[in-house]
Amino acid sequence: MTSLDSFKSRKTLTVGSRTYTYYSLPEAEKNGLDGVSALPFSMKVLLENLLRFEDGRSVSKKDIVFIKDWLVNRGKVENEIAYRPARVLMQDFTGVPAVVDLAAMRDAMVHLGGDPKRINPLVPVDLVIDHSVIVNFFGDNAAFGKNVDEEYKQNQERYRFLKWGQSAFDNFRVVPPGTGICHQVNLEYLAQTVWTKDEDGQTVAYPDTCVGTDSHTTMINGLGVLGWGVGGIEAEAAMLGQPVSMLIPEVIGFKMTGEMKEGITATDLVLTVTQMLRKKGVVGKFVEFFGPGLDHLTLADRATIGNMAPEYGATCGFFPVDQETIAYLDETGRTDERIALVEAYSKAQGMWRTAGTADPVFTDVLELDISTVLPSLAGPKRPQDRVLLSGTKQGFLAALEGEFKKAGETGKRVPVAGTDYDLGHGDVTIAAITSCTNTSNPSVLIAAGLLARNAVAKGLTSKPWVKTSLAPGSQVVEGYLNAAGLQGDLDALGFNLVGFGCTTCIGNSGPLPEAISEAINTHDLIAGAVISGNRNFEGRVNPDVKANYLASPPLVVAYAIAGSLQIDLATEPLGIGSDGQPVFLKDVWPTNQEIAAFIRANVTKTMFQEKYSDVFKGDANWQKIAIPLGETYAWDDRSTYVQNPPYFEGMGMEPEPVTDIIKARVIGLFLDSITTDHISPAGSIKEASPAGAYLRDHQVRPADFNQYGTRRGNHQVMMRGTFGNIRIKNQMLSGTEGGFTRHWPDGTEMPIYDAAMLYRQEGVPTVVFAGKEYGTGSSRDWAAKGTALLGIRAVIAQSFERIHRSNLVGMGVVPLVFQNDESWQSLGIKGDEVVTLKGIEGDLKPRQTLIAEVTFADGTVKQVPLTCRIDTLDELDYFRNGGILPFVLRNLAA
Repeated sequence: MTSLDSFKSRKTLTVGSRTYTYYSLPEAEKNGLDGVSALPFSMKVLLENLLRFEDGRSVSKKDIVFIKDWLVNRGKVENEIAYRPARVLMQDFTGVPAVVDLAAMRDAMVHLGGDPKRINPLVPVDLVIDHSVIVNFFGDNAAFGKNVDEEYKQNQERYRFLKWGQSAFDNFRVVPPGTGICHQVNLEYLAQTVWTKDEDGQTVAYPDTCVGTDSHTTMINGLGVLGWGVGGIEAEAAMLGQPVSMLIPEVIGFKMTGEMKEGITATDLVLTVTQMLRKKGVVGKFVEFFGPGLDHLTLADRATIGNMAPEYGATCGFFPVDQETIAYLDETGRTDERIALVEAYSKAQGMWRTAGTADPVFTDVLELDISTVLPSLAGPKRPQDRVLLSGTKQGFLAALEGEFKKAGETGKRVPVAGTDYDLGHGDVTIAAITSCTNTSNPSVLIAAGLLARNAVAKGLTSKPWVKTSLAPGSQVVEGYLNAAGLQGDLDALGFNLVGFGCTTCIGNSGPLPEAISEAINTHDLIAGAVISGNRNFEGRVNPDVKANYLASPPLVVAYAIAGSLQIDLATEPLGIGSDGQPVFLKDVWPTNQEIAAFIRANVTKTMFQEKYSDVFKGDANWQKIAIPLGETYAWDDRSTYVQNPPYFEGMGMEPEPVTDIIKARVIGLFLDSITTDHISPAGSIKEASPAGAYLRDHQVRPADFNQYGTRRGNHQVMMRGTFGNIRIKNQMLSGTEGGFTRHWPDGTEMPIYDAAMLYRQEGVPTVVFAGKEYGTGSSRDWAAKGTALLGIRAVIAQSFERIHRSNLVGMGVVPLVFQNDESWQSLGIKGDEVVTLKGIEGDLKPRQTLIAEVTFADGTVKQVPLTCRIDTLDELDYFRNGGILPFVLRNLAA
């Protein structure tokens, strides 16, 4: 694609023997974009993107000038741009429905009389199968093999479908199971920092950018790659050549000074940063890190901070390219030619960070002296709820009394059947070194291994009630832990390898031993988990565990030994050593010097090159999967994993007109911070649930139900599990947890799915009311898809998380926000009201004010002003077409 190049920025750059075409920001600055060299580095990436894609239609000269104007308005003026990422990253939970939709679009294209081969990703797509392994087996060296066997047994249909996709679609690669987690594979192998493409006989160089169907795609910001999570719906549109429509963001500068002290980990730092930024309020904003403190952070430390951007609420947490970036690209085996291009390109563009240069202009600035960071955890329910290690015991006891309503039960202990131990509140039943945030960082993995070595040497063991696991983010971690001789020490404490993938963090912790689960549930114990991940929302980690804490890998090992959150690891012993003496955390904690020496000796370039030499080939299990051939998929009506979704049924070339919402009933009434985990089906499928009933009707044994994530390719299962989280609380039902509602006007209590189907039969539309930050958490497309398939026409909240709002629009659901600090509580809404919303038909504008007419049970009527959060003209097009996929399909068919 040749740009109109209004600012005469197209130039060539010679690096070694190669010449590249690029769009020069310094040239554009000379030719009308004065001052843009002072932009934040992340904004420079957006500016280059607009220069390269200027076509007078989706990107105009005016759009490019918006970026210059940012220097004055700092993002506080709402200007929309069309942004095109270089590539798309997917994991298999969110990737399967995206590929299902592509396959369904091929069928629909045939129905519309078009060529199905026109449905292909137009930008490179990498899908990493990493979310399906479950910790069913743990605590011995056979666990890995057994978990892999179970994974393939449970997921054969999905893997056959993905392998078909790999052969059927152009521009689409699949990294098979057992390789690593998508974020770490992206960091260590897929990302290039500067991307290239052959076009019209020239090689164009441009910043590597990506969107991913996992919110933690932001990890790649540590490598100077601008990336963030989008819903599967947005990702599919990006794959099919549609721009990501976005408002030019505010950019919050986060200045770091100082250097971390002895014994402080990257996890301690990121939990501190997360707490600060959540308090600041950065939802929908870019965060960019700068300052002399960056000189003391490794690339892995930066990636750890970038990973947690969804937890602090930002779109991204960006680190500019500098010498540390170059060193990491070299250490991980990128080619010399690519490394030379990254350095030359970044310097030519003014995208290279050096100490002592002027700071960029930011919307606002926070500052942290990283030498003040102290050992920390976060819990018991949210990643931003940081507690000092020294305050964790008191914090848990306060939560036990307040949050969990267990006053006076501090010392309660109950027997565990068939064992010689008992269990109490706060006992750690799960200690998991789980992938994602931390296992890309050798410093904390080596620290965990060294702590294990020191503890074993003193005769310490993990407590018998702790389910221990190690699930690294890539095979490289396995390589260096073995090379360093530390895996054996981790094994001695039960931290045997259980798989490569996203395990405990997403609810793939597997079941607790039956006797422990029974003791917890019979006696209503508040069991604990300590995990090295990024998500500890209630109901997420394990249904039996209510107090979940995020911690660094070495602290995970320490808590496995201590066995309880009621022990103060800062002052009380971990246990008694073989010599009869108490052993404290300080006695086994490794020094920074030791950790650095082990990294230098054992984390090598050769290891990265060997582990990634044949990354798309897969193991013997993958290679023997037989796949159907053909341009369209041979759907199997009997499959309970993959079904052709109904999004294109009866679709014509012209969309049906959208209609107002008349006399809708309220199906859900929710408080603040309802996450996509609450909305989207996740975790195990219960036999008594609507999804369980569907599977039983299809002759699936409860033992083979698997989990919702693995069945994301079957809309029948997923829509039945929407709003089905065991911890969600619909305020229409006093004191009831789980996915239930009342059907009106009779008031009968029933599952939300059953009520939705009954309303559909009656021809009654439905709406949801919620509080602040509706849809926080992972970018789960099914939170929006399920909402739409249940027939919910609108969600009315005090505020939305960025991705979920966008996904709702992408599925044809209207997101609406209260005005004037109103809420459903202030209006006195109970759930038995009737709601009419007019103004959707006809000439709807982005962010238009609409009036909801709410009729109460006593006949009172209130007129409630709402802001329609369809934010852009592109989103309006998607909405009027019934969603983003019908819009794209109609355009391609035309």
